[in-house]
Amino acid sequence: MRLVAVADTHLYHDELRVPAGDVFVHAGDLLRAGTLDELRRATQWLSSLPHRHKVLVAGNHDRCFELQHAVAIRLLPANIHYLQDEGVLIEGLRFWGSPWQPAYNNWAFNLERGHKLRSRWARIPTNTDILVTHGPPLGFGDRSPVHGRHGCVDLAARVSEIRPLLHVFGHIHQDGGFWHEASTAYLNATTWECERGPSVVDLGPDGEVVPVTVPPREAES
Repeated sequence: MRLVAVADTHLYHDELRVPAGDVFVHAGDLLRAGTLDELRRATQWLSSLPHRHKVLVAGNHDRCFELQHAVAIRLLPANIHYLQDEGVLIEGLRFWGSPWQPAYNNWAFNLERGHKLRSRWARIPTNTDILVTHGPPLGFGDRSPVHGRHGCVDLAARVSEIRPLLHVFGHIHQDGGFWHEASTAYLNATTWECERGPSVVDLGPDGEVVPVTVPPREAES
């Protein structure tokens, strides 16, 4: 399975060249102000992508999914799996998605560190193969040059406990990249408002997760 992942597109999606793949994952911050009108614009782009499966998790800028949830869901194309503390089985792999992150300013999907966030992470099934969150775990892809590390220690603990094959996230624009620890690969798929390209990984039949560099000619839409 080839997985193509992005995050933090913030409506700059027309500047992206999205490679082909089996599953497209957006790990949140699809929008800017988070209005339904912005979502209508973004869904046109999502609908144009050729991937057989599409997974979407909201981010802190995607307010309409928190404040106008039912309406926002109805605007999504039928082949998008929107995951808000829920999962979906795709070609034999179990995906789970959650939009929450440690509270910061007056953004969407804020929760206080500690019990409130732990209770959300406790919902992640132990048999999850691909975990998609908007915010990062502590220690991977969570470093900003101004405030140091922003990741959630309780999310990191839950990931270490359940050991998914891959954890995809975004949120921290300055620390995109790929890491591997024990049996889990970590991917901060931020595009930093489309200044970075999409991230591509191949998932092998034995559970290996391999980052892929896609030639520019293949990336043309």
